[in-house]
Amino acid sequence: MTDPAGSARISDARADATLDARYGRTPNRARRDRAILWTGGIVGGLVVLAWLVWAGLGGAWASLSYTDAGHRINDAHSADVMFRVTTDPGNEVSCAVQVLNERKATVGWKVIELPASELHSRLITETVRTSELGVSGLIYRCWLT
Repeated sequence: MTDPAGSARISDARADATLDARYGRTPNRARRDRAILWTGGIVGGLVVLAWLVWAGLGGAWASLSYTDAGHRINDAHSADVMFRVTTDPGNEVSCAVQVLNERKATVGWKVIELPASELHSRLITETVRTSELGVSGLIYRCWLT
C-alpha cells in the first residue's frame, strides 16, 4: 500500500527545491548575502567614524561671531555701518555689509577684508557707497578667510 501523504511530502520538497533554485534561494546565496551585509555595515561604520574624526576631532575650530553696532546715513550716496567682530586672535575675516532702503531693498553692498589682529573683539566702521538714500545699514555675514 502506498502512503499518499508521504508522496505529497516528497513532491512538496521537490517543488520547494525547484522554486528555491529558480529564484536563487540556495544556502550559498544566503551565506553570500550575509557576507555582503556585514561588509557593507563595516564599510559604512568606517565612513561614519572617519567623518566624525574629520568633523569633530580633526583640530581646533576657530570661533567667529559678529553683531550690528549701528549705522549712520551720511547722504543719498553713502552710509556708515558699524559692527563688532569677535574671533580668535590671528584670524583673518571677511565681512559683507549692506545698506537697505525703506522698501528693504539693497542699495549698497561692500565686502571688506579684515587683517589678522591680536584683539579678540574689534569694532569696525565701514563706509558703504549707495545708489540711493538708505534707511538702515547692517552686517550681512562674516566668514574666516
